This record gives sequence, structure tokens and C-alpha cells, in this order.
Amino acid sequence: QVQLVESGGGLVQPGGSLRLSCAASGRFFSLRTMAWHRQAPGKERDLVASITRGGTPDYVDSVKGRFTISRDNAKTTVYLQMNSLKPNDTAVYYCNAVADGIIYWGQGTQVTVSS
Repeated sequence: QVQLVESGGGLVQPGGSLRLSCAASGRFFSLRTMAWHRQAPGKERDLVASITRGGTPDYVDSVKGRFTISRDNAKTTVYLQMNSLKPNDTAVYYCNAVADGIIYWGQGTQVTVSS
């Protein structure tokens, strides 16, 4: 069983920055790909960025050049540095991770971009 706990969300003005963190704990053999998704009100949950255990990142086009995903050396915490935030980045951001062949989700953290 894996627990994922997100933190770092909040209210920020357009053009501002936030850094999200997601820490994994529990009993598992290894964590594979970790990722961030987001869900805006009335919309589906969409992938934002992912990172493999080896550290290879991938991004959706709408966040390329603005968001950076990274992972700590222990491979159990994933970060999402979000710069140049826009109002349409407003959403609940969810972390997920693949551990021992099972996908786990965090509880989500709210990001609101508004003046």
C-alpha cells in the first residue's frame, strides 16, 4: 500500500509561481513513473507532466516551458515547479504513482490563479 500526500497549492496571481510536492510513503518494492494531473471544475482529469524512475520528464504542450517536474534522489518525492501561471491553470492538482504494478493517487491540492 502506498500513500501519496500533496502539498504546495494555493492562491497566486497571474504570472506567479508555485511549487507542488508529492511524497510517497508506505510499503512497496519500487516506484516507477510518477506524474501530476489536474482537474478543473466541470472538466475531466488530464495529465500535466510525468517523470520516469530514471528521471526522464514529459509534459503536455500547454505547460511546456513553464512547468518543471523533478524527483528527489530517493525517488519517492515528486515536485512540480509552476512558473508564469495563467488563470486557466486553475484546477485541483493530483499526484499519482505506479508502485509494484498498481496506480495510486493522492488527495489533490487546489491551485487557483486569479488577480
